[in-house]
Amino acid sequence: MPDAHTPLWTAEAIASATGGRLHGPDAEVSGLTYNSREIQPGDLFLALHGARDGHEFAAAAFAAGATAALVDRPVEGGSYVLVPDTLKGLEALGVAARDRARLRGAVTGSVGKTSVTQAIKAGLDLAGSSHASIKSYNNHIGVPLTLARTPQGTDRAVFEIGMNHPGEIGPLSALVRPHAACVTTVGPVHIEAFVDGEAGVAREKAAIFEGLIPGGIAVVNAADAHADIVRQGAEKAGAVVRTFGHAAGCDARLLDFVADSEGATVVAELDGRRIEYRLAQSGVHWGLNSLCVILMLQALDVSLDTALQALAGFQPLAGRGQVRTVLVPGGAFTLIDESYNANPLSMKAGFVSLGAKPVGQGGRRVVVLTDMLELGEHSRALHEGLAPAIVGAGLDLVHTAGPQMRLLHEALSPALRGEWRETAAELAAEAATLIQPGDVVMVKGSNGSKASLVAAALANLGVTEQGNNPSSSGAPRATR
Repeated sequence: MPDAHTPLWTAEAIASATGGRLHGPDAEVSGLTYNSREIQPGDLFLALHGARDGHEFAAAAFAAGATAALVDRPVEGGSYVLVPDTLKGLEALGVAARDRARLRGAVTGSVGKTSVTQAIKAGLDLAGSSHASIKSYNNHIGVPLTLARTPQGTDRAVFEIGMNHPGEIGPLSALVRPHAACVTTVGPVHIEAFVDGEAGVAREKAAIFEGLIPGGIAVVNAADAHADIVRQGAEKAGAVVRTFGHAAGCDARLLDFVADSEGATVVAELDGRRIEYRLAQSGVHWGLNSLCVILMLQALDVSLDTALQALAGFQPLAGRGQVRTVLVPGGAFTLIDESYNANPLSMKAGFVSLGAKPVGQGGRRVVVLTDMLELGEHSRALHEGLAPAIVGAGLDLVHTAGPQMRLLHEALSPALRGEWRETAAELAAEAATLIQPGDVVMVKGSNGSKASLVAAALANLGVTEQGNNPSSSGAPRATR
């Protein structure tokens, strides 16, 4: 177990790990951040170069309580470790810290990686001392930062790994050196960066297996359209492959998923053994997600009983399926907040889940959508292509915002068309006109297209009661 009295780092240890030189007295470090506005007493301030040069904020960081800084030029106000490149220094710090975790897992995918990462973390928490990515810290800064924050004596850790362009996932996985890694799904996300479309995305996602320790475990979604590409990447890396899906022959096979007002019941086969368990999640995609979590936890030496206990209590993260009941004049409506992110795969899964929800008397199944981003030349086809899935799910009304969602609006039949506005802010201003008592309403869109504005406006229409997925529990579960 981590010792609460043992510092995360000392300035001398940071200098040793990074090959840097300490200027000033040694100091104990209890945390790390590159954002001077988030400094807590005892933190190491990372003077990274971005839109602004982090060195400009070193004085403010020391004033806020930072005990040391990692810099590539001298600063004033406190002790600092001088290195040639602060990002490279952070990576070295992460590598020096990674073996503090006895077992490490890594998660990527076009859809669901943050929620799956945090569900795995829930199981790790129950099994012993654990560590994980917070929020969506999954890029070239977030991954080494999460590694460098690993406490001494951590038993297990799990890291989320993402990408925007080709060639990003492999090097990040090499930093983590996971014992087990998974790809949740592959879809048209960041597709504009890949000349060969989704096949290129699949190969990039499969690069997570390149960093596995020898004999490490690769967890593969056999139900995914690009499962063969992902599996080939795992086999090329010499991994032991474990699969989840619907078909016979999968190590974890989904047999049934029944959603209800409190979550869902899952029936599955695990290595030929029939199991049944509860989820706090009701989205249909959580049938397969839960199997991915179980296989990852098994690979990280967590018992099945502990895994199922974690899944039964794991609530949706903020903006990723949280459900709340909103009281309005004449009754109430149910709000499903999926506003954090969106792509064609998650959109269609959301439609299916919404279509399965019971509505109140006189209620409708309403979806409010904002633009999906980073789809490049495929954007028109992918937005218009949502229409058949909406019809197939039996939804009643579709409100949209954004220039790309205008394409979907025009592709829908008049009976399905709700309001369209140029921006999410404009649609949010008309929130009261979008719903009626008895409705079940899902809000979904890319974070950059501000779907969260609409979700917040709908939530603020009345007094909010906790639904089966409480929204009033403070910080998102991802920050555990």
